[in-house]
Amino acid sequence: MSLSQSLSRKLAVTCVAAAFALNGAFAQPAPESKTFEPQVGQEGKDVVWVPTPQALVDRMLDMAKVTAADYVIDLGSGDGRTVITAAKRGAKAHGIEYNPDMVALSKSNAAKEGVGDKATFVQGDIFKSDFSQANVITLFLLTSLNAKLRPILLDMKPGTRVVSNTFDMGDWTPDDQVQATGECRSYCRAFFWLVPAKVDGTWQTPDGELTLEQKYQMVSGKLKSGSSTTDVNGKLAGDQITFSAGDTTYTGRVSGNSMELTSKGATDAKFTATKKAN
Repeated sequence: MSLSQSLSRKLAVTCVAAAFALNGAFAQPAPESKTFEPQVGQEGKDVVWVPTPQALVDRMLDMAKVTAADYVIDLGSGDGRTVITAAKRGAKAHGIEYNPDMVALSKSNAAKEGVGDKATFVQGDIFKSDFSQANVITLFLLTSLNAKLRPILLDMKPGTRVVSNTFDMGDWTPDDQVQATGECRSYCRAFFWLVPAKVDGTWQTPDGELTLEQKYQMVSGKLKSGSSTTDVNGKLAGDQITFSAGDTTYTGRVSGNSMELTSKGATDAKFTATKKAN
């Protein structure tokens, strides 16, 4: 065999080997993508992720008296368990979550639980999202973030129910609180608020005026009737108001700039108070 023939043969063998190697490289199966698994304490936009214990999820929804008639929105919905649990009660439920992997996981979890039609999720920033249509808000954020959300919540429809895992709303005193027991070992307390109607100002009554100062759900002020003036102290529960003035108790419902009141005391009466323009 000549030198040139030998070199040609070696070159041919090398090319065949390279072709097999290249073909083998292309034939290798693509690596399988790993399923996203959230880790407790993983970083989020504003807080680290810690799941709400299921026992507390149940207590939170119980405290808000969630039924099939409600629209629940969970702010920072994580793995979707609160939304899914609300949907299992028949409610329309929606989660807003910043982490897109969490959103995908939540959608998958909802489908597995058979509530994909009632439990929906969207990737978004809760501080830039519109959740005004909800009548129940749930959240598990820090007190500082709750305080940032507080003005938005207070502008929601009176009677909107707000439930927070562990963290309060600063000086907005809760209307109720519960403690989960049993298997719950940490983050087992929840706080509850009813968004109060706005009543701060002066209201015209049939025989005088009612001046109210409001701090969240608490009210105080003066009731003028004829020539007498009496101190007022009371409380709002959504659009329902109760206050006392002297020996008389007043109860009623607030509807915008109108207040239908019933008095119980020396004399019983029903009347309408109308808010004066500032």
